[in-house]
Amino acid sequence: MTKRISIANLQVAEELYSFVNEQILPGTTIAVDTFWDGFAKIITDLSPKNNALLLKRMSLQQQITTYHQTHQAENFDFVDYKEFLTTIGYLAAPVPDFTISTKNVDAELATMAGPQLVVPVMNARFALNAVNARWGSLYDALYGSDVITDADGAEKTKTYNPKRGAKVVAFARDFLDQSIPLVTGSHHNVQSYQVVDHTLLVKLSNGESTQLADPIALIGFTGEPTSPHELVFKHHDLHFIVEFDQQSTIAQSDPAGVSDIAMESALTTIMDCEDSVAAVDAEDKVIAYQNWLGLNQGTLSESFEKSGQQHTRVMHQDKTFQNLDGTQGKLKARSLMFVRNVGHLMTNNAIIDQHGNEVPEGIMDAVITSLISTYDVNQQNTLRNSETGSVYIVKPKMHGPEEVAFANELFDRVEELLSLPRNTLKMGIMDEERRTSVNLKACIYAAKERVVFINTGFLDRTGDEIHTSMSAGVMARKADIKLTKWISAYEDNNVDIGLACGFSGKAQIGKGMWPIPDQMANMLATKINHVEAGANTAWVPSPTAATLHALHYHKVNVLQLQQQLKSRIPANIDDILTIPLAEHTQWSEQEISDELDNNSQGILGYVVRWIDQGVGCSKVPDINNVGLMEDRATLRISSQHMANWLQHNICTPEQVLASMKKMAAIVDQQNQHDSQYHAMSDNFDSNIAFQTALELVFQGHQQPNGYTEPLLHKNRLLYKAQAK
Repeated sequence: MTKRISIANLQVAEELYSFVNEQILPGTTIAVDTFWDGFAKIITDLSPKNNALLLKRMSLQQQITTYHQTHQAENFDFVDYKEFLTTIGYLAAPVPDFTISTKNVDAELATMAGPQLVVPVMNARFALNAVNARWGSLYDALYGSDVITDADGAEKTKTYNPKRGAKVVAFARDFLDQSIPLVTGSHHNVQSYQVVDHTLLVKLSNGESTQLADPIALIGFTGEPTSPHELVFKHHDLHFIVEFDQQSTIAQSDPAGVSDIAMESALTTIMDCEDSVAAVDAEDKVIAYQNWLGLNQGTLSESFEKSGQQHTRVMHQDKTFQNLDGTQGKLKARSLMFVRNVGHLMTNNAIIDQHGNEVPEGIMDAVITSLISTYDVNQQNTLRNSETGSVYIVKPKMHGPEEVAFANELFDRVEELLSLPRNTLKMGIMDEERRTSVNLKACIYAAKERVVFINTGFLDRTGDEIHTSMSAGVMARKADIKLTKWISAYEDNNVDIGLACGFSGKAQIGKGMWPIPDQMANMLATKINHVEAGANTAWVPSPTAATLHALHYHKVNVLQLQQQLKSRIPANIDDILTIPLAEHTQWSEQEISDELDNNSQGILGYVVRWIDQGVGCSKVPDINNVGLMEDRATLRISSQHMANWLQHNICTPEQVLASMKKMAAIVDQQNQHDSQYHAMSDNFDSNIAFQTALELVFQGHQQPNGYTEPLLHKNRLLYKAQAK
């Protein structure tokens, strides 16, 4: 039984109450009673509005479901459907043309373009890895990934393989030729780099000397000008550092003495309290908030053992160097941090209101994560996050402009409570729900003075697409949904609307995650599409991926590209509203079985870690044993897809159950080396994780907007209670 403290008509879990009072508030100017009284007033005033918005979601969904039930197949007319969506308020009234007026935005969001990490803030080690991923070794990223092939004796070995190293160096020299070309010759043939008379003098192997084609690319150095330790370059507003460490094996075999290239990589990181964590009670929330506090104070550290040695990880200090004019330059060594709060749907038992209800978790997150962020705003920390005094909050899973307006009101109220200037709290809007996609301009308008980010989330967006149109008919197979026209229109529309609303040079336009962390060569070949689409950030699954994805932003000047894209024909709203129904449903028994098995395996592989271990995001082997980064968004797609096929009799409950049992045995086998793993197939009827997976499918059409959180939270709490 949770022990609670009564204060300001709230019942607060003791661990949360103690954490706020003893660890957060003493470093602020806010008195304990003032904080809790103000917090309670926000809960009292805004919880009913939050609930009303959720009821409207439900009402709209019921009306859409009824419409589809009476307008099947040949009785469906798209023009009538669109008019119906307008009549019920699903399609909002258009807003006038406008330009966002967000102020005090850090350069990492406004004028720079580069990779973005998303990391579960409950894992301190992962959070530290991410915040320190602002810089990454290009040589390490290449040497340790499949970007460099094993051909011709270049495989990875226990000790350094010179043949593989030579391929790494050749790749890096190609990068230098592309990003900072020489007037004559190639970086492949350089014998030495020296700073002479405020410029870079480059000596080639043929005895000639040359310079950079763009001399201003060199902005500084460390060490002696004629024998530098580091050369600092700037290209497309991103930095990289050519390093010369004579103790390095690579440098000793390199004619120019180059030991590595440090790439400015993850410009920004989302510290996630939402999809990538499993936080179901006060105990979990305090872990998340405590790590966020350490990140804002600059004191977070984590000790761990690796290769038999004890290591302690801390946040990196900024880099310093000498500018060419002799003054000291500084480069930020840490990724600029967002915090992702939860959306409007979920409540959490960490706080019970005066009516005995769990408080909306999104309200709790907004208040407490912002309170913690005042350490950075007021510069009461050792390492700054925002140089402009802003707090960056990603707000996910909002449906339409009314819900964005509510989040804006919530942020207003939090600023008043914390005595912060208006619009200190900046908002990132996830464009991951259908009602937001088709009303994106109006959504941005509702937060036009604080919006700093829009980002497409294909996975959640697909889950919502399926659920919204659950009764319209049979959805295409998952792989085929990716090929339907609504997706490309949705992705293009996000960029088109962002540019039309003045995001270029002021805010981020983002794209989604690369899901296969072990396939970096594939990522390098294909993820440049996100940059070429006009996005100035895109999500990557690891620091290594961030370093490699940074190469794409050196190939494309995103801000210049955005100016060109402004003149293209905008994406068509009708295409976005096109439902991805199957063109034919005469699939063979084998095709149906394969689709069910693929969905079942993905659901079970994720759910069993969520329920049993509290892991909200991890690399989960798929049905072909390819490791994929999974979070609740992928779970939403798979469960909704199976629910749709059940509803339209493509499969039977018996087939789903058989597939789940078959795949549970495979998932058990895939996890057999995990000492913390509990097999599902030992007892299907009593295994909470397995039963959760069944509920997600068999109750899928009843879940609010197809979200998986209600069932996951319910059953994780059940598991934790039984484990005590």
